[in-house]
Amino acid sequence: MAACNNSGDSSAKTGDTAAAASHDSMSMSHDSTSHTADAKPVPPLPDVPAGAKVSFKNLKNGASVSSPLKVQMAVENIKVDTAGPVIAGIGHHHLFIDAEDSLAAGTMVPKDSSHLHFGKGQTETEVKLAPGKHKLTLQFADGLHRSYGGKLSSVITVDVKK
Repeated sequence: MAACNNSGDSSAKTGDTAAAASHDSMSMSHDSTSHTADAKPVPPLPDVPAGAKVSFKNLKNGASVSSPLKVQMAVENIKVDTAGPVIAGIGHHHLFIDAEDSLAAGTMVPKDSSHLHFGKGQTETEVKLAPGKHKLTLQFADGLHRSYGGKLSSVITVDVKK
């Protein structure tokens, strides 16, 4: 998956994108279990490595910024890689815009205009934000986009100036 829609008209697309993502997930689940006799079980969520954390590399909580906003994402004691196989000590970033502080460990990260996926291993992006205060959450997840929970999330608020 690449970064999701960053357009300014997110409200019109949120419902359709979320519904489509939900439908695709159900179809994939149905197809993979009903048509394959040798379906492999989903591996458990790996443990969070000791000392692992995610952070905003270039942004501070409460910063005044302009749009478009460059967001650099960093990790410590865990490796960034592409989505795909579930491997201990590896995952990828998700950026939540004006959404949750984190998702419970093992929860699939939604794919919509408020939950951007970086499944190609990206560590930076540019987002367009309307003027005003916005909450940004980094959420790290495994190869299947399952959240590592609050242990691997970071939340800041930024004030976008006109």
